[in-house]
Amino acid sequence: MHSRASEEPDVRTFEAEVTAVDGSTVVLDRTWFYPEGGGQPADRGTLAGETVVDVQARDGRVEHTLGTDPDGVAVAAGDTVEARIDDEFRTYCMRAHTASHVLYGAGRRLLDDLGYGGFGIGDEKVRVDFATSTDVDDAVLVELERLVNRAVWESRPVSWEEIPTEEARNREEVAFNTKTEGGVMADSDSIRVVTVDGWDVAACGGTHVSNTRVIGPVSVLERSNPGEGLTRVEFAVGEPGIDHRATVHGAALDAARELGVGVADLADGVGSLRDENERLSAELSELRGDLLDGRLRSFEAVDREGVAWRVGSVDGFDANAAGEAAKRVASDGEVVAAVGGEGRPFVVVASSSAVNAGDVVDSVTERFGGGGGGGPPFAQGGGLDAAPEEVVAFLREGDDVAE
Repeated sequence: MHSRASEEPDVRTFEAEVTAVDGSTVVLDRTWFYPEGGGQPADRGTLAGETVVDVQARDGRVEHTLGTDPDGVAVAAGDTVEARIDDEFRTYCMRAHTASHVLYGAGRRLLDDLGYGGFGIGDEKVRVDFATSTDVDDAVLVELERLVNRAVWESRPVSWEEIPTEEARNREEVAFNTKTEGGVMADSDSIRVVTVDGWDVAACGGTHVSNTRVIGPVSVLERSNPGEGLTRVEFAVGEPGIDHRATVHGAALDAARELGVGVADLADGVGSLRDENERLSAELSELRGDLLDGRLRSFEAVDREGVAWRVGSVDGFDANAAGEAAKRVASDGEVVAAVGGEGRPFVVVASSSAVNAGDVVDSVTERFGGGGGGGPPFAQGGGLDAAPEEVVAFLREGDDVAE
């Protein structure tokens, strides 16, 4: 006994005879509940007033699992029971499943070397995994959404039929989702084929609407890469899709208002804002560099054996910035040493004299720990176990500093 859900998806209530009960699992002589499979979740509903929490096809029969303690199941073999399928959820699944076929049909028109890589319906969104060599960038994603909604607007009829397996496999236009349908169809003499008129043909055992207009608006949400050669496209239908579209529209209007442009000009507005930000960032970087250079030049010079040592501390700059500034500031015959950073500070040394900057940093790390290195003209160290002022004093005093 198989489910009649796919052949008659609009049935929502029916009566049937109980043929077997095993704990919370009930088997009927006929059913319109859809068992989980092919990427579509199991139907929800009630059976004899009890909530149906799962439906599975096993060993040639459809098993309905009730959300009742096994000892509390009030039906027995031979009983005639009334069944009710959750109308809202079934309708959502039909719309979502047909929408996935329409999306694949759009993919046929945009993507190269196309194949099915997987499919699944969730409560808030639906996924289709495309096997394709095409890079699904933003432009392709937008065009997929446009084509899907155009097909919905065109009110294309949707039909299904059983055809011989060999005939189906010999028809090039029939798509096969081997991830979800392969096992079901492997030993079957016939295959159920769903056709979206003039748009898509695919082997499928799920429930579908009879016309694309029933799907309603489709909102493509995002893309990702679930595996090599696959692109996952997620979309929403029904309330989640409507809510997503309203949220995106609202955000676009807010952004356009803040930029003082129309929604259609958002890209240009953002581009101008980015260019301005880059220009200001470059100016700020230059000003910070000038400020740092000035700070290093203001270090009080200490004369040590005829060499001027400018030694001091800096706040608000990292080792890389301080090091570049030290190189710029060190004039002929000078040594510039800057110490900075919180916690375990850094030291940078630039030398334009005979003093070896690398030896100076080695002296500092030998005294205060940490590590570092460099050559005669420049060296730096970090992770010093001392306060910046201690390191500055050590460099100024110079008793144990290599020269």
